[in-house]
Amino acid sequence: MAARRTRALFTARWLALLIPAALLGGAYLGQYAYGLYPCEMCWWQRYPHFAALALALLAFAVKGGAARACVILAGLAILISGLIGGFHAGVEYGWWEGITSCSSTIQASGGGDFLDAIMKAPIVRCDQVQWSLFGISLAGYNFLISVVGAAAIFFYASRRPA
Repeated sequence: MAARRTRALFTARWLALLIPAALLGGAYLGQYAYGLYPCEMCWWQRYPHFAALALALLAFAVKGGAARACVILAGLAILISGLIGGFHAGVEYGWWEGITSCSSTIQASGGGDFLDAIMKAPIVRCDQVQWSLFGISLAGYNFLISVVGAAAIFFYASRRPA
């Protein structure tokens, strides 16, 4: 029984680490390899994944109830990112209005003239889909993967011996 509980927490820890790492890795690959620059809401989706990564790493460093708490908090951060992704996908598909300040993002690179960076920055609107597969945008995939992943983390983290 205790072994099953330990295995469940082990699985939850790895999910809490790998899900945000994979989603952030995909986001940065898309950004730097394929020119899919993030809009403001894309950035909002990344921040909870950064927190989830830190919490998941902490879950490997501590034991017992503290590890379980870190995993559950990481799962909550992943869920929050997914919900932001769901909102963003709805804006992209025209289901509801987005935030009016979310019309463009300036990508300023270090070591240059800021005005020049502003003038050369790509304009990335939150309400336009840059890439999709099977009609699902990147924000939509973040929603799907994050919500299902968070549910799996909560399931494994809450497993108790019978």
